[in-house]
Amino acid sequence: MTYCVGLLLDAGMVLLSDTRTNAGLDNIATYRKMFTFEDPGERVITVLTAGSLSVTQTTIARLREAIEDDDATGETSIMLAPSMLKVAEIIGNTLASVREDIDHKMNAAKVSVSASMIVAGQRAGGAMRMFLVYPEGNFIEATEDTPFLQIGEHKYGKPILDRVVTPSTSIEDAQKAVLLSMDSTLRSNLSVGMPLDLAVIERDACRVSSRRRIEAKDPDFARMSEAWSSALREGFSQIEL
Repeated sequence: MTYCVGLLLDAGMVLLSDTRTNAGLDNIATYRKMFTFEDPGERVITVLTAGSLSVTQTTIARLREAIEDDDATGETSIMLAPSMLKVAEIIGNTLASVREDIDHKMNAAKVSVSASMIVAGQRAGGAMRMFLVYPEGNFIEATEDTPFLQIGEHKYGKPILDRVVTPSTSIEDAQKAVLLSMDSTLRSNLSVGMPLDLAVIERDACRVSSRRRIEAKDPDFARMSEAWSSALREGFSQIEL
C-alpha cells in the first residue's frame, strides 16, 4: 500500500508521496512513487503512483518510451500533448492497457492487479490542472470545491485536509497540511513508510519550484510530528462534555 496526496491551490500545487512497497511483513522495500516530466518554462507534469508496482513501473516506462519515440505526436507523448486534459487521457489509456496486459498474464494464478495515479501539471499559457486516474483509465479532476486528491491509504490523512485546505491556502501552509496528513497515516498504517518525496509547483512556473526527500530521522519532520501530537492532546484535554 502507499499514500500520495496532491493539493491544487491558487498559488500552485503541492505533492507528497511515501516510498514503501511491501509484499508481506518480511518483504518491504523502498521505491519512488513520484515521477516528474519537465520542459522548464514550457510544461511540467508530475505523476504520483499507488498500487501494483509492476503496473505502475511499466506504465511510467511506456510513457517515457513514447516521449523518446522519434515519431511521437501530441496523441502519443505527454510532452507534446496540447493540453493537460490530453495528458490525463494519454496516461489513463496507458495505465488501462498495462493493467489489462498484466491482468491477462496473471489470470492463471487468479490474481488481479490494480493501480491508480495522480497527474498534476501545467502547460505555458494554460491552467494548472490535477487529475486522479483510476485503474480503468477514466479520471476525475480536482476543483475549487475539492482542491485535493489522494490515492492509496488515504483515510487517515483526509480529516486534516478536509478541515484546513481551501484553494486560498498558502504554499507554506499546504506543505504543513500534507506533511501532517502523512504523519497521521504513518502512525496508523504500517504499510505506508518513509522516506517521503515532497514537491512544489508554483503557478505559471511550468517547472518544479522545489523538491525535498524527507528521510526517516529528519529532525524538522520529527519536530512537526511531535508538535501536532502535543496540540491534539492539549486540545482534547480542553474539550468539555
